[in-house]
Amino acid sequence: MTISPDRVRTRLPGISTRAWEHPADRTALVALRSLAGFDTVLRALSGLLRERQHRLLYLATAVRVDERQFRTLHDLRADCVEILDARTTPEMFVLQSPHVNAFTIGMDRPFIVLTTALIDLMDTEELRFVVGHELGHALSGHAVYRTMLMHLLRLSASVGWMPGGGWALRAIVAALMEWSRKSELSGDRAGLLCGQDVEASVRVHMKTAGGAWVREMNHGAFLAQADDYERSGDLRDGVLKLLNLELQSHPFSVLRAAELRRWIQSGEYNRVLAGDYPRREHDKNASISAEIKDAARAYRQNFDQSEDALVRTVRNLGRDVGAAVGTVGQEVGETVSKIGKRLDDWRNGDGSSN
Repeated sequence: MTISPDRVRTRLPGISTRAWEHPADRTALVALRSLAGFDTVLRALSGLLRERQHRLLYLATAVRVDERQFRTLHDLRADCVEILDARTTPEMFVLQSPHVNAFTIGMDRPFIVLTTALIDLMDTEELRFVVGHELGHALSGHAVYRTMLMHLLRLSASVGWMPGGGWALRAIVAALMEWSRKSELSGDRAGLLCGQDVEASVRVHMKTAGGAWVREMNHGAFLAQADDYERSGDLRDGVLKLLNLELQSHPFSVLRAAELRRWIQSGEYNRVLAGDYPRREHDKNASISAEIKDAARAYRQNFDQSEDALVRTVRNLGRDVGAAVGTVGQEVGETVSKIGKRLDDWRNGDGSSN
């Protein structure tokens, strides 16, 4: 396995993680990053989850990637670090496993783990996408906030026997699962920025869905499945789709490929490659209220464009009663905007004590 030397990729100096983060993911991250002391609390939770023990485990049971071991992966990581202008290079391990998987864990020192099944399945450019995806997770700090999700999942399991079934906790977990799925879309965007190879990015999802026989699959037909998924079925299928996703931390492979296509078609991918992207130096000035609006806009756009039967029914119902609730909707929107502005003012020390 060798890396082609003739491919020139665009470097993205000073790029902020906000450039590839999905609006819903970015909103949560900007808000959490603004809360002084929040990371300290999560690091305490990380101690409970034995982060240091995990790293020691991989040091003892897996192979650490460097210039002497898995040199191809070492070079791919170096390329991704250069393209995304990362200030640190996370450790990487290769783990013997029959399961196709890659993940990033750790808070103080995030590290990446790739399984041998994944390495055997992917070609070099597909692996570049995977490494870039995981580097995106590390740079965005997703491992930090997934620690909270892991902790809450364990807690919800322990209180499930209680009267009421821990519904409040379940609602929080469901919201965090939704964020986790959006963070995977962010990782896919980072992977595409590293590889800058749209075909390879789709092949990764084709292989995770259908295995190694990619020669028997078709790029266009694979993406068409997502369109069929959106359009097919009746109200019952719409409900079943929601139930299928409820406790999934990752979006389904077909839908991930379609989401990446949607990001490319929006023009955002090409704007980033052209140098039109947010810089790290401006991260501290990121507006929570603006991110809330972007997230709401993204969800609304998906809602308006969805061909799902359940969503169509809700949308049509909303149009029927739109005149009655228009004023309420406007007031809710203004309230959300005010909340975001108050959060910005509070973070900047300008908020009142009221």
